[in-house]
Amino acid sequence: MRGYVFTDTTMAWLMAVTLMMSGATSMASSLRLEEPSVFAGRWQATLTGHNDTHEARTLQDKPSNTCLVDLAPNQTLGAGAECLGAWLSEAPIGWFPEPDGIAITGKEGSRIAFFSRQREGLYTSRLSPHLLILLERVEH
Repeated sequence: MRGYVFTDTTMAWLMAVTLMMSGATSMASSLRLEEPSVFAGRWQATLTGHNDTHEARTLQDKPSNTCLVDLAPNQTLGAGAECLGAWLSEAPIGWFPEPDGIAITGKEGSRIAFFSRQREGLYTSRLSPHLLILLERVEH
């Protein structure tokens, strides 16, 4: 009679759980939270349909589809907040960096929009299956 506490099946499950937990930890630690100063400045927000080409977005001349938004260093929204608010569920008041993007907050401090990082200086937020807000850094 053997005195093993764990069977082969139990050991396999324990190893699988350990690998999953360590994988999740290493994944989370690979996303770096940037300082707010990295995002502070002027950004262009463009409301677009998800099938629009880059050229079509560039040529849009409707003022309601494009606005400049200032992300202030104190993590509030400056000029352009009203324009961005016309597309969101409530008026945006502030913002904060997240490891994979930028969160926009409302008057209660809760997140009302999330802009996912696409590449350096370009973030997107999906309003509906067909509407997207592009947030692109404006060069100084």
